[in-house]
Amino acid sequence: MDLNSNNNSIFTTISYNDYLIEKATIDDINELEELYNNLNEHLEITINYPGWKKGLYPVRETAANGIRENNLFVLKIDGKIAGSIILNHLQEAAYRGVTWGIEVKDEEVIVIHTFAVNPKYMKNGVGHKLIDFSKEFCLKNGFKTIRLDVTIKNTPAMTLYEKSGFKYVDTVDLGLNIPDLKWFKLYEIIF
Repeated sequence: MDLNSNNNSIFTTISYNDYLIEKATIDDINELEELYNNLNEHLEITINYPGWKKGLYPVRETAANGIRENNLFVLKIDGKIAGSIILNHLQEAAYRGVTWGIEVKDEEVIVIHTFAVNPKYMKNGVGHKLIDFSKEFCLKNGFKTIRLDVTIKNTPAMTLYEKSGFKYVDTVDLGLNIPDLKWFKLYEIIF
């Protein structure tokens, strides 16, 4: 199934008492850019687990691409974006040399990218809700697995993934040619 086509992808807005998850639209672009900037500023003064840098990644263009490709989702609390996630089929080249738990076609895989939580909403379950949404999205659309990579320094994210049922698969060099971002752990959950 193709995420880029509204006709082939089963998706309805997920609304709960205290939050809403929906596909991002162009109306969200400024707020997404602000989320990315706020998060990167927060990472600069605390511990930068993912190794992201303001002005480099993620940036407005990251959000614009996700909106254009119809695969960027936002979690809103009281109308404000508390977190975002990109779900698509794009596996890094380093994924190809790994023995995954299931052999599937690219279109049967969902890959998590640019998983971001606004610092104002950290430690409030936003990350868990986005991961749960990703799993539900996969099940409803008939995808067979979710895969992701996470820098070996990002222990909070690894803890979240493992608590959410993801299994460690391998550690790889993604070839980013950034000294502090060489080794990444790969995780997978199979449905």
